[in-house]
Amino acid sequence: MHMNSVKRAFTCGDESFFLFGPRGTGKTTWLKENLPGAYVVDLLNNDIRLRLTANPERLRDMVAANNDCSQIVIDEIQKVPAVLDVVHALMEKFPEKRFVLTGSSARKLKRAGVDLLGGRALKMKMHPFMACELGDAFNLDDALTTGLVPVVGKYANRQRQLSAYLQLYIREEVEQEGLVRNLDAFTRFLEAMAFSHGGVLSASDISRECMVKRATVDGYVQILKDMLIGDTFPVFSRRAKRRLIAREKFYYFDAGVFRKLRPVGRLDSESDISGQALEGVVYQHLCAYCDYSGYENALSYWRTSNGAEVDFVVYTPADFTAIEVKHSDRVTRSDLEGLKLFGMDYPEATRILLYRGEEQIMVDGVLVVPVERYLRELVPGNRLPESGWISHAL
Repeated sequence: MHMNSVKRAFTCGDESFFLFGPRGTGKTTWLKENLPGAYVVDLLNNDIRLRLTANPERLRDMVAANNDCSQIVIDEIQKVPAVLDVVHALMEKFPEKRFVLTGSSARKLKRAGVDLLGGRALKMKMHPFMACELGDAFNLDDALTTGLVPVVGKYANRQRQLSAYLQLYIREEVEQEGLVRNLDAFTRFLEAMAFSHGGVLSASDISRECMVKRATVDGYVQILKDMLIGDTFPVFSRRAKRRLIAREKFYYFDAGVFRKLRPVGRLDSESDISGQALEGVVYQHLCAYCDYSGYENALSYWRTSNGAEVDFVVYTPADFTAIEVKHSDRVTRSDLEGLKLFGMDYPEATRILLYRGEEQIMVDGVLVVPVERYLRELVPGNRLPESGWISHAL
């Protein structure tokens, strides 16, 4: 399958919107396919970027010269955040036009004040491919090793392209934009964060490992979030009956990015690394599902102070589901302990264990499902897949 021919699950209405997403996730391709007649201002074009940097007001003339276009796309808006003032004015002057602003980093926009648009533009996000988008082209083993970033997947040598992708990303978004003073320290931080992929974030431990101040680590984590390379999410604490930990959990946005950043030595277990990668693939699918379905802050995890844990909790108006992920083709009852404890506190929640086996079974009230099947049937806009399986499993 040609990567440009993949029908994306991302949809939007007729409003103006920001479309954020890491580099190479398909924002520009989607816009070309879905807004074919739009007037595009490409801020990756050096000439255009320099002209608008020198005088952002020139955007008025550019839009006026293309007055017949009802849709205006400004690609990579973070390159010239000063044009946001002009966009705001144009939106008020031409309420009939739709403005779409894409970005692969929110850092400069925060400084410039995205809120200048006064809520006139929705904020949406593009993710790496989902299994439901790729269909028969989806291969879980490939997803675990080289990830699902579209710009990587279209090349035959994905490992080489993944390396080039990360080098370009770091150079352009970190070094050239001057986001950090010490690039070597930030590179060590990226590697250290790979060990935290899928784990509870401890800034103090990372500070000691990277030999930088705790405040520096906090700043670096925020850079990852602003660049959309990684993110954290909280503990599920609604109606809590047990003492829970308060720290957030961290994941890189793509399993291939995690694998490329994760140093591997003789003492490292491939099984453990693959387990982290599998959790990451499930995480990125759940993130895409929630965002594309319009569910905000729907994803969390659960962990008690005694160490009982559930990898993911999806809490939406339609679903309340606890999900555990195991990189194994067999399931033991000890694998179910976290889900069983969660079920004691939240009996209304659906509990699912995703694993690498092939059978779907019900064990002690927990639905055990092949992870690949679950990912393929996870479709934004629909209910979570298990809603139609439970009665069949029983």
